[in-house]
Amino acid sequence: MPLAAFDGEVIVVDKPEMVEEAVAYLRSQKTIGVDTEARPSFKRGIHYPTALVQIASHERCYLFRLTHIGLPESLAALFADPDIKKVGLAFKDDINGLRRRRNFTPANCVDVQKIVPQYGILDLGLQKIFAICFGKKISKTQQLTNWENSHLTPEQARYASTDAWATLLIYEDLLRHEQLSPKEVETLKREEKERMIEHQQEIQDQRLREQGIEPPPHMTSEEREEHQRAKRREARKRKRHNKQARKKNNPVVITT
Repeated sequence: MPLAAFDGEVIVVDKPEMVEEAVAYLRSQKTIGVDTEARPSFKRGIHYPTALVQIASHERCYLFRLTHIGLPESLAALFADPDIKKVGLAFKDDINGLRRRRNFTPANCVDVQKIVPQYGILDLGLQKIFAICFGKKISKTQQLTNWENSHLTPEQARYASTDAWATLLIYEDLLRHEQLSPKEVETLKREEKERMIEHQQEIQDQRLREQGIEPPPHMTSEEREEHQRAKRREARKRKRHNKQARKKNNPVVITT
């Protein structure tokens, strides 16, 4: 697939005096795309604060370097403004990271991951969703770079702006299509689960054959569903049995 990247104006906001002009422009937009970046951690349990928040329109993307300016009050107010739609991916994590910088109550924030299943898309990664919508790929090569460096490289700036811009394009593209019914979504999820199970079985079968072992026959989807129903019935039965046993061993004593 051809490579897609944001080709609009990219403005790095790394001085407090630049904030108000940037926020004023963003307030003139009805819908904006948002993403954040933090210094990558390669040790379990170690997490770094949000270093960058990128906010894009179709023509312009602002990169707010929070390691330089913190989270300004006017920028926090933008995220709390119910009149401006903010669109992101896995947005709850991004918002929580920003709120650790300065507390605010988010409003009118849309998480693309929450709505794509309603349009028949079960992949939740930005690259895959963008490819499904537009038949193009976006690069993730800068994802694990250090976002706390004193200066952003041109490659980092382009990557960051592309991610924010891409969420905006995806959201607008979804709105041009009709949503599936809840029943259709459930059917799609069930079919996808079946495909994943079959794929895993094929891998396991191949490994057995490489060891000279003939794989055993597999259950059909109907047999698997009946097997799951039987397991649920058995679990409910054990729960009732345990509850009755507790009542028998701990009778209620009524005193007067």
